[in-house]
Amino acid sequence: MISAFISNSLHEMLHPLALLKEHSVARSTTRSKDLNAGAQEFSASKEFKERCTQCAAVSWGLTDEGKYYCTSCHNVTERSKEVINTGAIPNTKIQAINRGLKRKRKLERGWDWYVCEGFQHILYQQAEALKTLGVGPELKNEVLHNFWKRYLQKSKQAYCKNPVCRRKVTVLEDNQSHSDWESEPELLSDFSCPSFVESGTESQPDGLAQKPFPISKASQSETASICSGSLDGVEYSLRKEKGIVKMTVPRTLAFCYLSLLWQRETVTLSDLLRFVEEGHIPYINAFQHFPEEMKLYGRDKGIFAIESWPTYEDIYKKMIEMAKFLDLPRFPDITEDCYLHPNILCMKYLMEANLPDEMNDLTCQVVKMTGVGEVDFLTFDPIAKMAKTVKYDVQAVAVIVVVLKLLFLLDDNLEWSLSNTAEKYNENNKEDKPWFDFRKWYQVMKKSIDEKKQEWEEARAKYLWKSEKPLYHSSIDRAVAFKRREMVVDLQKQFSTLVDSTPTVGRKKPSSFQFNWAEGDAARTCFHGHSLQGILKNKGQSLTTKNSLYWLSTQKFCRSYCKHVTTYEESNFSLSYQFIINLFAFLLRIKTSFLHEEVSLIEKRLFKTKYGKTKKKSSRSRKGRKY
Repeated sequence: MISAFISNSLHEMLHPLALLKEHSVARSTTRSKDLNAGAQEFSASKEFKERCTQCAAVSWGLTDEGKYYCTSCHNVTERSKEVINTGAIPNTKIQAINRGLKRKRKLERGWDWYVCEGFQHILYQQAEALKTLGVGPELKNEVLHNFWKRYLQKSKQAYCKNPVCRRKVTVLEDNQSHSDWESEPELLSDFSCPSFVESGTESQPDGLAQKPFPISKASQSETASICSGSLDGVEYSLRKEKGIVKMTVPRTLAFCYLSLLWQRETVTLSDLLRFVEEGHIPYINAFQHFPEEMKLYGRDKGIFAIESWPTYEDIYKKMIEMAKFLDLPRFPDITEDCYLHPNILCMKYLMEANLPDEMNDLTCQVVKMTGVGEVDFLTFDPIAKMAKTVKYDVQAVAVIVVVLKLLFLLDDNLEWSLSNTAEKYNENNKEDKPWFDFRKWYQVMKKSIDEKKQEWEEARAKYLWKSEKPLYHSSIDRAVAFKRREMVVDLQKQFSTLVDSTPTVGRKKPSSFQFNWAEGDAARTCFHGHSLQGILKNKGQSLTTKNSLYWLSTQKFCRSYCKHVTTYEESNFSLSYQFIINLFAFLLRIKTSFLHEEVSLIEKRLFKTKYGKTKKKSSRSRKGRKY
């Protein structure tokens, strides 16, 4: 009894001590965990110094999976810490983490690449897009590839003994082994075709032809440029060598059109630029299609970033400039069975403009009388003294405008009187073939063009110029650039929700025609099958126009040293002529003055004697004279 009493008393006396001991052990355990967590956060902040993409703070901790998270906003990144002790990360295999980390580090460092490789990748993507649109694979595998190799050689960037890129970048060693050349990836391998063979081309050894420029295996600290992601971005932007045509993003379209012209494909320059505008061919922000290993920042932004749409006049000039620089031979002949021949293009644009099919006979006569359908006139010859290619689509439209002036005069008087005659005939003869009514055609086309213009202007206003892949001036600004890009995307989503709740319409399917005129549509009358009988009259066994007058679009051409052939002021011309010029200029996405100039050149060929008379006169009328 006494021993049991003593035992119970001792137990009651020691019980508070035991509780105190347990409490102190728990506190020490919690404190050690806090210390360990704080040490991990301190270690994480010390090892990972990038700013948070959400709050831009530099305060990092580690999750149980070993990933970095921001202690300020609790944003978890995809970056992981390489851990040697597997016990620190429960229920996780260390091999998977190490494999992901190595891949991430490789992507962060990126490849050593040159500017010409970036343009090469853009050309490859554009060639693939053209192939998707229906262009033959020979354009990429043979023509475009050979043109590009020719350019690299002429610009001394590759396929020569001492390339410019090797000359300027000192980190490359001259005694690089042949195994190094074969081990690294090469973008030119995407174009697998024979070399460009032509008179005047320097023959190069097989070793040089296989690889235009070796890729250095130097460390990132030796090769990485502070001012650009590419090795030669700074040097390329400052390069101004006489006689060398520097590659730009607009000149990639000139390359594509040269290849299309060489293959005589069914794509005109206006079609090519329209496909670019509709997003079917990479151009704006084309650099975002680069491989992730090709880091792009700093001076690369000024080389590859484009902030304006390509224009017909600019690409046309660059195409001729590039063809001269490459010393290309005479292109394949443009014959009557080619798509680029004016007889075929006139038929296409007559259908596009909803004009009668019978006008095609008149356009063919004008083409024959002016000589613009001759093979020598149509075929592009860059090595000729006057290297000038034909604006095939603009020329075809100009022929149609001349035919409309021959039929209706377009003086705001005759066309409306002929419309009254056609309207009366159609009311009294509803079962017969209807006569072409210029007034009704004008009303239908004006409504359709106004709607199409509004869609086009809205699409341009809503276009997102900022790329999904942000550009930044240096690697230090990378986190800030990504943060700003996320904020812009969020604001755009909120704004689009407030302004328009309807879902965004998907990208339109590519087509050579912008309008679809169908028979039987009451709202949009199709005039393809209408007759010109009310405008033409019989003269012997042939037909001639009832209108015997004509006024010239240009009375006097500018001198040869002037930049333009003629000038165009809308106030000097009739409203009907203005409407016709604006209609076709919009279809081709060109300036009205550009089309008016081509109309004047066609008239100069058609009325040689009339222009001979005007040269003798010193006075110049504001409006065109009637003949």
